[in-house]
Amino acid sequence: MDCIVIGIAGGTGSGKSTFTNRLKSRFSEDIAVVYHDNYYRRQDDIPFEERKKVNYDHPDSLETDLLIEHLKLLKQGKAVDCPVYDYSRHNRSNQVVHIEPKKIIVIEGILLLADPRLRELIDIKIFVEADADERILRRIVRDVKERGRDLDNIVEQYLTTVKPMHYLYVEPTRATADIVINSGMNDVAFDIVQSKIRLLLEQK
Repeated sequence: MDCIVIGIAGGTGSGKSTFTNRLKSRFSEDIAVVYHDNYYRRQDDIPFEERKKVNYDHPDSLETDLLIEHLKLLKQGKAVDCPVYDYSRHNRSNQVVHIEPKKIIVIEGILLLADPRLRELIDIKIFVEADADERILRRIVRDVKERGRDLDNIVEQYLTTVKPMHYLYVEPTRATADIVINSGMNDVAFDIVQSKIRLLLEQK
Protein backbone atom coordinates (compact mmCIF):
# COMPACT_ATOMS: atom_id res chain seq x y z
CA MET A 1 0.00 0.00 0.00
CA ASP A 2 1.33 3.44 -0.94
CA CYS A 3 1.16 5.77 2.05
CA ILE A 4 2.81 8.90 3.40
CA VAL A 5 4.63 8.55 6.73
CA ILE A 6 4.98 11.74 8.77
CA GLY A 7 7.17 11.84 11.87
CA ILE A 8 6.53 14.55 14.46
CA ALA A 9 9.27 14.93 17.08
CA GLY A 10 10.31 17.56 19.61
CA GLY A 11 10.70 18.05 23.33
CA THR A 12 8.09 17.32 25.95
CA GLY A 13 5.30 19.91 25.86
CA SER A 14 6.55 21.46 22.62
CA GLY A 15 3.26 21.20 20.72
CA LYS A 16 3.63 17.86 18.92
CA SER A 17 0.16 16.64 19.87
CA THR A 18 -1.41 19.94 18.85
CA PHE A 19 0.12 19.70 15.38
CA THR A 20 -0.81 16.01 15.14
CA ASN A 21 -4.42 16.74 16.08
CA ARG A 22 -4.64 19.46 13.44
CA LEU A 23 -3.51 16.97 10.81
CA LYS A 24 -6.07 14.45 12.09
CA SER A 25 -8.82 17.04 11.75
CA ARG A 26 -7.75 18.05 8.25
CA PHE A 27 -7.30 14.57 6.77
CA SER A 28 -9.84 12.72 8.98
CA GLU A 29 -10.54 9.26 7.49
CA ASP A 30 -7.26 9.14 5.54
CA ILE A 31 -4.98 9.33 8.58
CA ALA A 32 -3.81 6.96 11.33
CA VAL A 33 -1.68 8.03 14.31
CA VAL A 34 0.87 5.91 16.15
CA TYR A 35 2.41 7.21 19.40
CA HIS A 36 6.00 6.24 20.21
CA ASP A 37 5.13 6.63 23.92
CA ASN A 38 2.95 3.53 23.73
CA TYR A 39 6.07 1.49 23.00
CA TYR A 40 7.71 1.98 26.39
CA ARG A 41 8.99 -1.39 27.49
CA ARG A 42 6.95 -3.68 29.73
CA GLN A 43 8.31 -3.65 33.30
CA ASP A 44 6.26 -6.24 35.16
CA ASP A 45 9.34 -7.45 37.02
CA ILE A 46 10.13 -4.02 38.50
CA PRO A 47 8.34 -2.73 41.65
CA PHE A 48 6.20 0.40 41.19
CA GLU A 49 8.47 2.62 43.30
CA GLU A 50 11.43 1.58 41.16
CA ARG A 51 9.48 2.08 37.94
CA LYS A 52 8.91 5.70 38.97
CA LYS A 53 12.69 6.23 38.88
CA VAL A 54 13.34 4.73 35.44
CA ASN A 55 14.80 7.10 32.84
CA TYR A 56 11.94 7.25 30.34
CA ASP A 57 13.68 9.87 28.24
CA HIS A 58 16.52 7.59 27.15
CA PRO A 59 16.12 5.77 23.79
CA ASP A 60 16.64 2.38 25.50
CA SER A 61 13.39 2.82 27.46
CA LEU A 62 11.42 2.34 24.24
CA GLU A 63 10.83 -0.82 22.23
CA THR A 64 11.57 0.95 18.96
CA ASP A 65 12.21 -2.35 17.17
CA LEU A 66 8.52 -3.20 17.60
CA LEU A 67 7.45 0.23 16.36
CA ILE A 68 9.61 -0.22 13.25
CA GLU A 69 8.07 -3.65 12.66
CA HIS A 70 4.55 -2.21 13.01
CA LEU A 71 5.33 0.72 10.72
CA LYS A 72 6.64 -1.60 8.02
CA LEU A 73 3.45 -3.68 8.26
CA LEU A 74 1.28 -0.58 7.94
CA LYS A 75 3.26 0.49 4.88
CA GLN A 76 2.55 -2.96 3.41
CA GLY A 77 -1.17 -2.40 3.93
CA LYS A 78 -1.48 -4.65 6.98
CA ALA A 79 -3.24 -3.73 10.23
CA VAL A 80 -1.37 -3.81 13.55
CA ASP A 81 -2.23 -3.99 17.25
CA CYS A 82 -0.20 -1.33 19.04
CA PRO A 83 0.56 -1.61 22.76
CA VAL A 84 -0.96 0.89 25.19
CA TYR A 85 1.11 2.49 27.94
CA ASP A 86 -0.40 3.25 31.35
CA TYR A 87 1.30 6.40 32.68
CA SER A 88 -0.24 6.11 36.13
CA ARG A 89 1.37 2.67 36.59
CA HIS A 90 4.59 3.45 34.72
CA ASN A 91 4.08 0.27 32.75
CA ARG A 92 2.60 -1.11 29.55
CA SER A 93 -1.03 -2.13 30.00
CA ASN A 94 -2.63 -5.32 28.72
CA GLN A 95 -4.70 -3.37 26.20
CA VAL A 96 -3.91 -2.84 22.53
CA VAL A 97 -5.05 -0.33 19.92
CA HIS A 98 -6.00 -1.78 16.53
CA ILE A 99 -4.73 0.42 13.72
CA GLU A 100 -5.76 -0.05 10.13
CA PRO A 101 -3.45 1.09 7.33
CA LYS A 102 -4.29 4.53 5.92
CA LYS A 103 -3.03 6.84 3.19
CA ILE A 104 -1.30 8.93 5.85
CA ILE A 105 0.51 7.47 8.87
CA VAL A 106 1.61 9.93 11.55
CA ILE A 107 4.11 8.87 14.20
CA GLU A 108 4.65 11.13 17.19
CA GLY A 109 7.27 11.06 19.95
CA ILE A 110 10.11 12.96 21.58
CA LEU A 111 12.77 10.44 20.47
CA LEU A 112 11.22 9.61 17.12
CA LEU A 113 14.14 10.90 15.05
CA ALA A 114 16.86 9.43 17.29
CA ASP A 115 16.88 6.05 15.49
CA PRO A 116 18.25 6.16 11.91
CA ARG A 117 16.25 3.03 10.97
CA LEU A 118 13.06 4.84 11.87
CA ARG A 119 14.08 8.02 10.06
CA GLU A 120 14.53 6.03 6.85
CA LEU A 121 10.86 5.01 6.96
CA ILE A 122 9.58 8.58 7.37
CA ASP A 123 8.73 10.72 4.34
CA ILE A 124 8.30 14.04 6.16
CA LYS A 125 10.28 14.63 9.36
CA ILE A 126 8.99 17.48 11.53
CA PHE A 127 10.57 18.87 14.70
CA VAL A 128 8.40 21.06 16.93
CA GLU A 129 10.29 23.29 19.33
CA ALA A 130 9.23 25.63 22.12
CA ASP A 131 10.76 27.63 24.94
CA ALA A 132 11.90 25.40 27.82
CA ASP A 133 9.75 27.28 30.36
CA GLU A 134 6.65 26.77 28.22
CA ARG A 135 7.42 23.08 27.80
CA ILE A 136 7.78 22.31 31.53
CA LEU A 137 4.60 24.24 32.37
CA ARG A 138 2.63 22.35 29.73
CA ARG A 139 4.08 19.08 30.98
CA ILE A 140 3.05 19.81 34.58
CA VAL A 141 -0.53 20.61 33.58
CA ARG A 142 -0.78 17.54 31.34
CA ASP A 143 0.76 15.10 33.82
CA VAL A 144 -1.42 16.26 36.70
CA LYS A 145 -4.69 16.38 34.73
CA GLU A 146 -4.26 13.47 32.32
CA ARG A 147 -1.74 11.09 33.87
CA GLY A 148 -2.51 11.18 37.58
CA ARG A 149 0.95 12.36 38.60
CA ASP A 150 1.79 14.43 41.68
CA LEU A 151 3.75 17.66 41.37
CA ASP A 152 6.81 16.51 43.35
CA ASN A 153 7.24 13.46 41.10
CA ILE A 154 6.88 15.57 37.95
CA VAL A 155 9.49 18.11 39.07
CA GLU A 156 11.96 15.44 40.22
CA GLN A 157 11.58 13.53 36.95
CA TYR A 158 12.03 16.69 34.90
CA LEU A 159 15.23 17.72 36.66
CA THR A 160 16.85 14.28 36.84
CA THR A 161 15.99 12.79 33.43
CA VAL A 162 13.73 14.88 31.17
CA LYS A 163 15.87 18.01 31.00
CA PRO A 164 19.32 16.37 30.65
CA MET A 165 18.05 13.76 28.16
CA HIS A 166 16.42 16.50 26.08
CA TYR A 167 19.77 18.15 25.46
CA LEU A 168 21.54 14.83 25.00
CA TYR A 169 19.10 12.94 22.76
CA VAL A 170 16.13 15.06 21.68
CA GLU A 171 17.59 18.44 20.73
CA PRO A 172 20.30 16.93 18.44
CA THR A 173 17.62 15.27 16.28
CA ARG A 174 16.43 18.74 15.26
CA ALA A 175 19.18 18.70 12.64
CA THR A 176 17.70 15.58 11.00
CA ALA A 177 14.25 17.14 10.48
CA ASP A 178 12.97 18.34 7.12
CA ILE A 179 10.87 21.04 8.79
CA VAL A 180 11.39 22.81 12.12
CA ILE A 181 8.43 24.75 13.51
CA ASN A 182 8.16 26.91 16.61
CA SER A 183 4.60 26.00 17.58
CA GLY A 184 1.94 23.40 16.98
CA MET A 185 -0.34 26.33 16.12
CA ASN A 186 1.94 27.80 13.42
CA ASP A 187 -0.52 28.26 10.54
CA VAL A 188 2.11 28.88 7.87
CA ALA A 189 3.98 25.68 8.77
CA PHE A 190 0.71 23.74 8.86
CA ASP A 191 -0.29 24.97 5.39
CA ILE A 192 3.12 24.02 4.01
CA VAL A 193 2.95 20.53 5.52
CA GLN A 194 -0.59 19.82 4.35
CA SER A 195 0.27 21.05 0.85
CA LYS A 196 3.29 18.74 0.77
CA ILE A 197 1.13 15.82 1.96
CA ARG A 198 -1.41 16.43 -0.80
CA LEU A 199 1.36 16.63 -3.39
CA LEU A 200 2.90 13.36 -2.24
CA LEU A 201 -0.52 11.66 -2.24
CA GLU A 202 -1.07 12.77 -5.82
CA GLN A 203 2.33 11.39 -6.81
CA LYS A 204 1.52 8.06 -5.16
